[in-house]
Amino acid sequence: MLFTTAPRFRSSWKLLRRDARRVQAELVMVPGRCSLQVCLGLVWLLDAALQYQPFMFGPFFVTQVIEPSTAGSPAIVASSVTWASEVMLRHIALYNALFGTVQLLIAVGILVPRTRKLALAVSVVWALSVWWFGESLGGIFAGASPLAGLPGGVVLYALLAVLLWPAAPRHGRQPASAAMSGLLGARGAYLFWLTIWGSFCGFLLIPANRSPGAISQIFSVTDGQPGWITAVMNTLSGFAGQRGLEISIVLAVLCAFAAGGVLTNRFVRPAVAIAAALALLFWVAEGLGGVFTGQGTDPNTGLLLLLLAACFWPRSQQTATAAADASGALEEAPALSEAA
Repeated sequence: MLFTTAPRFRSSWKLLRRDARRVQAELVMVPGRCSLQVCLGLVWLLDAALQYQPFMFGPFFVTQVIEPSTAGSPAIVASSVTWASEVMLRHIALYNALFGTVQLLIAVGILVPRTRKLALAVSVVWALSVWWFGESLGGIFAGASPLAGLPGGVVLYALLAVLLWPAAPRHGRQPASAAMSGLLGARGAYLFWLTIWGSFCGFLLIPANRSPGAISQIFSVTDGQPGWITAVMNTLSGFAGQRGLEISIVLAVLCAFAAGGVLTNRFVRPAVAIAAALALLFWVAEGLGGVFTGQGTDPNTGLLLLLLAACFWPRSQQTATAAADASGALEEAPALSEAA
């Protein structure tokens, strides 16, 4: 009996080792993706830490943060957010502790390779739920400005989770960037990128957002900020002055270039670099998401747009060659062990 089962066991063991090596080879073929996943996990960790602030355990978290976001939203969104707010106010400390714990578990799950897929899947569901019930869809129906946090930071968590999903490269091709290696592939990644940066063009040119003092007013919101952030924002507010129309047009043109530039090999690096610079400007306009005020719930869109730009940064030819060589070496290893 033992003599008949031993060969089968060895054969099954070799198949398992070969499959494990193949999966490892597929992951090696996407350099930088693991580092970006870790960065996403760290942002979730920051999000959890902000959720545990004392301010969040009181009713003002609901009445001053969540409920005001319903302004300008459709009735179905506003009514559902109002209902959720009423439920949370009954036991706000308990619910907030639950929110913070969920975010902490997502962060830890993403940082641990063994649980990364599960945590990314949970993060998508959680992020979309918070985007609806906590941010009223990020002000997309209220005509908010990208400088003021459109389309809401939490929806970008879901997008990044999909783009950085540890999927195998399709058809054995080397992806041009980490974003192209996710579940959506290159076309889906490009579509999301075009949607985000293309929509920024339109929202920047809405009459309310391009009025003479609109941009200056956004930078002037410095309540609770430390002195160095206040100084930077006040300087930019003074520079903007009554130039809202001119600045909005320049920003819209830059967003359009960032949106379309990634479609051509010649302009992809300048386009992503401009997107990163715009993301940094947006983050400053957002006061770094209020993370130093004691009342910020997340770092807002700026930081996540920076991470999104990093996902689309094209790999160098040397990196792609090294990844292919490493993948080939790993795929040859099972054959050598079986021959032995």
